[in-house]
Amino acid sequence: MPLPPRRDSFRFTPLLLACALLVSCAAHPRRSGYAGGSLRLDSETAGRMRHAASVTGARGVATSSAVKAAASQLARLAPALLALFQHDEDELSRVEAFLLECVQRAEREINFERFGNRSPDSSDCHRVVAVDRCGRPITQAMELGNLKHARALACMQDILRELWPAPVSIEQRYRFYSHANVIETISRADEQRFFDEDCGDKLWGTIKPDVVLHADRDLLRAILILDLKFPCPEGREPIWTNYGDKSAYSGSNQKIVYKEALGGEAVLMSPRGIFR
Repeated sequence: MPLPPRRDSFRFTPLLLACALLVSCAAHPRRSGYAGGSLRLDSETAGRMRHAASVTGARGVATSSAVKAAASQLARLAPALLALFQHDEDELSRVEAFLLECVQRAEREINFERFGNRSPDSSDCHRVVAVDRCGRPITQAMELGNLKHARALACMQDILRELWPAPVSIEQRYRFYSHANVIETISRADEQRFFDEDCGDKLWGTIKPDVVLHADRDLLRAILILDLKFPCPEGREPIWTNYGDKSAYSGSNQKIVYKEALGGEAVLMSPRGIFR
């Protein structure tokens, strides 16, 4: 299927592009978490975007080490993206740099709000802080991960709305029949109803990637899948989650199943960067 024409606004100069981001983000109310909405970028992120744009505008290409690393990572891991971006690797690198900043900012902010000027250690991460309504323990690592996911995804949604030239799905749940290679979406209302009815037993065999980036209007196919990981304690390399014996995908892991279900490339994004 031919790729859709890119939006005219996507060809903004770097400075206008950053301004468009700031105007768009300012139009949405700030929220403490992600619930299908968006999050207004704070002054720190806005300042970083303006700085990135000014550096690019002054020198012709972005020169920061973060942007250079981003360019090599996504272009190398998912070469098909270059066609979607009309082989403009600098444009792709700017998008990735902004997305990584969302993840890194979420890590910094949530850690500071919880621990002040230190990072959580192993005992912090393993401490049980609550029990869910189904009787399952919630560790502080799980709680921190949920908070960081919510903040990072809200920030990423604002950026992708402006910079990604095709549809985006965030925290969309799918039911994947691997034996028949059939996939279908599950609405947020049904997802919540299934959780309320039986603690999620009806969601057995489903998958829920963090961010699915499409190349066209086929929302059941991906060109790139991003899964966010916030290791606790921090500093460890993120890894894909393996499915247990009771899973529909026993013996496999998230990366393999995501690619089988949605196509495209699947990568991990953590505060340390991007990983295969």
